[in-house]
Amino acid sequence: MFAFMYFSVMKIAFHTLGCKLNYSETSFILKDFQNEGMKITNFFEEADIYVINTCSVTENADKECNQIVKKVKKINPQSIVVIMGCYAQLKPEKISKIKGVNLVIGSNEKFKLKKYIKEYIETKKNIIKVSNIKSIEKFNSAYSSEERTRSFLKIQDGCNYKCTFCTIPLARGKSRSNSINDIINDIKKLKKENVKEIVLTGVNIGDFGKKGNENFYSLLKEINKIENIRIRISSIEPNLLSNDIINLIADSKTIVPHFHIPLQSGSDTILKLMRRRYLTKNYSNLIKTIKNKMPHACIGADVMVGFPGETIDLFNETVDFIKSLEISYLHVFSYSERQNTTAINFKNIVPIKERKIRSKILRNLSNKKKNLFYINNLNSIRPALIEKNNKNNYLYGFTDNYIKVEIPYDHNLENNIINIDIKKINGNGFVNGNVINNI
Repeated sequence: MFAFMYFSVMKIAFHTLGCKLNYSETSFILKDFQNEGMKITNFFEEADIYVINTCSVTENADKECNQIVKKVKKINPQSIVVIMGCYAQLKPEKISKIKGVNLVIGSNEKFKLKKYIKEYIETKKNIIKVSNIKSIEKFNSAYSSEERTRSFLKIQDGCNYKCTFCTIPLARGKSRSNSINDIINDIKKLKKENVKEIVLTGVNIGDFGKKGNENFYSLLKEINKIENIRIRISSIEPNLLSNDIINLIADSKTIVPHFHIPLQSGSDTILKLMRRRYLTKNYSNLIKTIKNKMPHACIGADVMVGFPGETIDLFNETVDFIKSLEISYLHVFSYSERQNTTAINFKNIVPIKERKIRSKILRNLSNKKKNLFYINNLNSIRPALIEKNNKNNYLYGFTDNYIKVEIPYDHNLENNIINIDIKKINGNGFVNGNVINNI
């Protein structure tokens, strides 16, 4: 008990790698320590405890962990260092051997982090807590916020898919979800806290539900009944984005017209090797359906280059296919070898130098797609959520269809949704426009 007397006066810092789901979980766990009375400090500043929430998708995860641990140990050699999350789940023994690491906490156990830190303070013995991820069925809810303007709400975790390149099922386990009732209560709670936009996050959110009549469409129907809050959905698999969902969003005043739909490759040959659950024809028809219903909708896509077997001709198929699509931007990734995946045994490896060249080509294409999307929205009026962050006398925010806006600073506009008459694209790649009125 004596060791716990000082728990409330200690300083703790968090660092998150990877996706918005990780950020939502870090923020939720952080609140546990705030409730304990601990001071939250910025990472790479002096703290008593450093917590690194890791990602299994991040390239060179082990190297990244080593570098971060070395940096914080230079700041405070006596600090407690925790590595938790997806990479900790996959490589606990390897991580435990990093000099300076005191606790290694898996994907499920991280929600009991406070308990394990107290245990370490009391015993001074290093801790490894990693469960068999295949046996995990419990869903741990989480949400994050950015100065109350926007919150990332976790609605689903895990994945049942078997894509040949992916370690996420190994790091997070099988698909499981929160209940619709709990999600609606979380949204109403965040709304009372003056959050203006909520992003629904998960590993495979389209796979939400499977409890009775609950599924992603029925969840959205209930969310759509809530007024005066803006809901954005994160990445959703193309085979799970139904016409019912598209029609609901097209008619909604709550759910915004923004889709992020992983493509991964524009070659059917590569899609089959990846073991994806659609082909290019399905994807193309989906984009056309969305744009027919919502010409103003923003559509982003994940694309992976350099997958084993991707010849230059197959890569060019991807380039030509993306050019044919009315999408708004790309998130481009280079294939990265992952242990315990099927693809690591594939032949016809694409050299890393060639992967970088292909990434650059697609990023340039993404810039052109984004610029064209912005041009097509000039002289339109869109509702934009203005964030609480004064930068050089300017405020920034995003429209409902994910166009970044820049307006002169006005304190009264912070954390408000306002109508913007979009007039021009500036040199920074944002749009400028006239403020019409508060909504």
